[in-house]
Amino acid sequence: MGLPDCPDLSLAIARLTSAGAEHFAIWVLKAPVPGGYVHHDGLWPVNLTQRWLAWQEMFALQQQQPHVPVQHPNLDPTEVFIPPTEPDANTQSYGGRLMQAIGTGLWQWLFQGPVRNSLAQSRGIAIGQQATLRLRLDIRDPNLIPLPWETMQSAPGRPAIALSQQVLFSRTTSDVDPLSAVEPEDQLRILLVLGQPQAQQNADALHLEQEAALLSQVIQQGIANSREAVGVTVETLVQPSPMRLIRTLEQGRYNIFFYAGHGMPAPDGGLLLLSPQAQLNGTELAQVLVRSRVTLALFNACWGARPEQSGQVAIPRSSLAEVLIHHGVPAVLGMRDAIADQEALTFIQTFTTAITQRKTIDQAVAIARQQLLTLYKFNQPAWTLPILYMHPEFKGELLRSIPEGITELPTILPTGGQSRLPIASVRSHPTGEPVWPIRGGLMRVGRRPDNDLVVQERWVSQNHAEIFYRETLSSNTPAPRYFLRDFSRYGTLILQQGKDWERVHHQEAPLRSGSRLKFGSSQGQELEFVIESTYE
Repeated sequence: MGLPDCPDLSLAIARLTSAGAEHFAIWVLKAPVPGGYVHHDGLWPVNLTQRWLAWQEMFALQQQQPHVPVQHPNLDPTEVFIPPTEPDANTQSYGGRLMQAIGTGLWQWLFQGPVRNSLAQSRGIAIGQQATLRLRLDIRDPNLIPLPWETMQSAPGRPAIALSQQVLFSRTTSDVDPLSAVEPEDQLRILLVLGQPQAQQNADALHLEQEAALLSQVIQQGIANSREAVGVTVETLVQPSPMRLIRTLEQGRYNIFFYAGHGMPAPDGGLLLLSPQAQLNGTELAQVLVRSRVTLALFNACWGARPEQSGQVAIPRSSLAEVLIHHGVPAVLGMRDAIADQEALTFIQTFTTAITQRKTIDQAVAIARQQLLTLYKFNQPAWTLPILYMHPEFKGELLRSIPEGITELPTILPTGGQSRLPIASVRSHPTGEPVWPIRGGLMRVGRRPDNDLVVQERWVSQNHAEIFYRETLSSNTPAPRYFLRDFSRYGTLILQQGKDWERVHHQEAPLRSGSRLKFGSSQGQELEFVIESTYE
């Protein structure tokens, strides 16, 4: 289930440049109790930089100059950091001890003095409410962004914060545009975009089509693994032009944008290399994602959570994730470094399964991380690579929690978990034009511009009604499988099989092909519901 009302603790980190390169301020932006708004100044320790250099030497998947978050005058980069030996060192690998060392070091530095007390108070509030604490970290110094904050743990042997289901961890930025009205939905509509692969400048079209089919299959398998019946639509674009990508996003009402392909950091949010001849920068993508009301942008690319650098200095607010959040995208999931194909597929499948079980996005990321850790252990950094950014106003819900969803009557998907739906549409009567197709078995009708069918008439409610498909349990009864559910103030008029107009108000009614509809008033526009063919 979703967690819309869990307590929220948000922290910020910024460098105190006037005091010196090693001086940082840590303070609380948001807390569930008034006494939780505290501030602490601290020095960045040399040994934490040494741990990070050791991490890069062992785990960095790309050959590049080691990243140094703070230039210490007494730092010897040739000094080798050796993780402390724990009692179970015979069974714990060097990699595991190194991860533990940097995780405990980051925790001890971040949660100092009054900040630690604020965390303890916030966790106490969450426990008292039988809720989960949502912890967000706003890293305002770009040189600290590449560090694996997701590994933070309070003590050796304790679980890392990004693996916890009691404290849901994400990164954020406070320099944001207001969050657009994002309502949880009852189905997933995914736009899967394959861009230029990193290793091939001119990729074979058949190879990309096969890769797209594999990714779509992995997503569908994640859906099949879920116990929930959730409608899912996956549309694929292979190396689209920027114009085609933008037009598809604006017309499709997707709630997940998934990009797999090559890209590179740049000051304006990086570049998506859609093909050898076409690219799109992060700012351009952010604007179309916000216009299209996409809830989650997911990037299987190694640059999505990395800031651009000028020389050895990172540029503030330049990573793709930060730029998208800044413009008002609710959630962005990118990679801190390159991730192997099999690890990425495992993460995507587990994440999709959790989302279709109506977990919040940060819950689903934690579950998928845990799966990577279970499979690849601490010798591989795979579980630390996905980086989740969430808008400070976003509660993480992608699908409606069960009490708010369509649960009044059972919905049975066909065998295998893949819905084969009758192709249906609503069209103007009697002209037959325009036509509004019903995608994924659900159409929302109302005055609000984010509805699938927008009816701008004064007697139509903002969220007036839904037309949806439900698989019936009986195969012998020729009962209609499409229904209309009314939520409105004035009801919906239905004319079926030439009989009298019937008003449906705050209830369900079956729809047959050829049914006529008027929303709100007998003076309203007359529409016709049509089942065009047996299956899509």
